[in-house]
Amino acid sequence: MKTPRLRGRYFRILTFFAGMIARFIYWELILRKIGFRQLAKSTRSERFRREAVRFRALALRMGGVMIKVGQFLSSRLDILPPEITDTLADLQDEVPAEKFADIRQLAEHELGASLAEKFEWFDENPLAAASLGQVHRARLKSSEDADFVNVVVKVQRPSIASIVTVDLSALQRVGRWLMYYRPVREHADVPALLREFSASVHEEIDYTHEAGNAETFFENFNNDKLVNVPRVVRSLSTLRVLTLEDVFAIKITEYDAITAAGIDRGEVARKLLDVYLEQIFEDGFFHADPHPGNLFITPLPAAKNSKRKTVRWQLTFVDFGMVGRVPDNLRKGLRETVVAIGTRDAVRLIKSYKELGFLLPGADTQALEQASAAVFDRFWGMSMSELKNVRPNDVRDIGHRVRDVMVETPFQVPNDLLMLVRTVAILSGMYRS
Repeated sequence: MKTPRLRGRYFRILTFFAGMIARFIYWELILRKIGFRQLAKSTRSERFRREAVRFRALALRMGGVMIKVGQFLSSRLDILPPEITDTLADLQDEVPAEKFADIRQLAEHELGASLAEKFEWFDENPLAAASLGQVHRARLKSSEDADFVNVVVKVQRPSIASIVTVDLSALQRVGRWLMYYRPVREHADVPALLREFSASVHEEIDYTHEAGNAETFFENFNNDKLVNVPRVVRSLSTLRVLTLEDVFAIKITEYDAITAAGIDRGEVARKLLDVYLEQIFEDGFFHADPHPGNLFITPLPAAKNSKRKTVRWQLTFVDFGMVGRVPDNLRKGLRETVVAIGTRDAVRLIKSYKELGFLLPGADTQALEQASAAVFDRFWGMSMSELKNVRPNDVRDIGHRVRDVMVETPFQVPNDLLMLVRTVAILSGMYRS
């Protein structure tokens, strides 16, 4: 049963999106019909940007699922214009912490004992706070069956399950509204998008799922001495509490600190690339949230009797709430895509899109073939030095053409592949730095 606060939250979400839809109808339908088509067209870019700014402000005020919605929308380059995705791209999941008394109560209820009974020490000040939960440092008692004592304890926000239910319920209603509009119905499978998003959020609030992800990742890299993955303390982990080995070290973007530790940043970049290639192409299971707070460089003590001058280190991963999978059908489709690009075969490229599940019924495959052929004709066969000298306007024009076709065509990328694209984009920036 919804409390007054949750009912207010539900209607606040509905009111916001109802206003957004009403403004869209006024500008894109009413004004265009009464002769103001050019005005609607000339103001569209700025209007979309303003709507994204409004949503961003709402997400930051409300927290909960709404921040996740913003991050999800920022990745939907296949169905949303750049004015929206660019504005939401740097939306960070950082919100004020819960009162420690509430966190203590939930943690003790989940663990079936007081924190003093379970931990030798528990820091009341959170190490990090996000929309779904927050992290505290702690130290295990010697009675725990583990060969480490320093841990981090991730505790879910006390009311987050109810908030998730309410937010998703409101979004499903908004989704039904959108499907009444034929252009939306023909260009995007909104119910499918919401199902993917809902499944992702429910996985993130199930800490037993995250614990399993961490253990899978640990097993995959157990024999790689350059990769460090925190071990799970299962006896102190539940659906809403997760206890992991504390492996926090130098953030991967703290470049001066990495250099000061005597670590070669070029080696770090190469190892980062190798590890992700292994995750994607060998394991079919990858860490899908590689932002700087989730990747660390851990200096190691020099080996005994070692004469090497280079510093030993490990690439350390944390936070396994968001992972991606590369199933066999996706790998097959990606292989077809690579072959099509390698042979400049636009028809085969569109066929690979179908295998990947990109194209919805009614897609204009001819327009996609023409856009792909234009890319091949303009850039095929160029060396890296030649590509560097291509005029920015040429790249921009081709990019806009391809993107316009994608937005106008029923072209919807599966969530697993979107997570992969998003991950690669984040890693690309890190790698260059």
